[in-house]
Amino acid sequence: MTAVDFAAFVERLSEIACETILPFFRTALGAADKNVGGAFDPVTEADHAAEAAMRRLIMTTFPSHGIIGEEFGSIRSDAEFVWVLDPIDGTKSFIAGLPTWGSLIGLLHNGAPTYGVLVQPFTRERFIGDGGGAVWRGPGQGGELVERKLTTRLCDSFAEATLLTTSPLLYTEDKLAAFRRVEAVVRLSRYGGDCYAFAMLAAGHVDCVIESGLKTYDIAPLIPIIEGAGGVVTDWAGGSAVQGGDIVATGCAQLHVRALKLLEG
Repeated sequence: MTAVDFAAFVERLSEIACETILPFFRTALGAADKNVGGAFDPVTEADHAAEAAMRRLIMTTFPSHGIIGEEFGSIRSDAEFVWVLDPIDGTKSFIAGLPTWGSLIGLLHNGAPTYGVLVQPFTRERFIGDGGGAVWRGPGQGGELVERKLTTRLCDSFAEATLLTTSPLLYTEDKLAAFRRVEAVVRLSRYGGDCYAFAMLAAGHVDCVIESGLKTYDIAPLIPIIEGAGGVVTDWAGGSAVQGGDIVATGCAQLHVRALKLLEG
């Protein structure tokens, strides 16, 4: 897989996500519940259609590659190259008509996240990272597509920091207490965002994102974007975030150390 082939291929995956999902947004789209009897976990026809289309292209183009996807599970997850797909990260926001959702496309090489894209079809934005750098592509003031480098904000004090989480309702009681320790000392705390919260951290607009109970497909595609922009992302114990779980991301190493200490309590 050459660099040119790879760039063109990822671009096509991104276009498939846009072309498949956007016609469903802000329509009378119904949502099924994947967690009947538990907390509402919606899935839509757009989720299924987008992941199915992306999987078909991957399997046709790179039949030896593995895939980890939210909607249709895993195949060859121990392969050298494994694609990680979350067709709509933030389905609850999607069905509520809010634009804070995105399609996540990531690539693992020997288990390590090496490339990631967050596609937001409605705002025409893409956040792209390879760990060594990250860029944003989106509409400029005149509507033309422009590109700029992503850089996290260097804030080493929680007294000056902005914190995001998707929802306190997603935490168990003990983990919510840990999150509240961080929330108690920040300047500003906001809820909502899903994957878009991590994009805003990479873009330098917020300083810390904390989540609980993430899956590989929720976070692996975002790791190269966060790290490429200069940020740090780990689990709450300071280990690898690639398998998901309880995740904390910050704009700089100093703030990350402080976050881990507060979460540990």
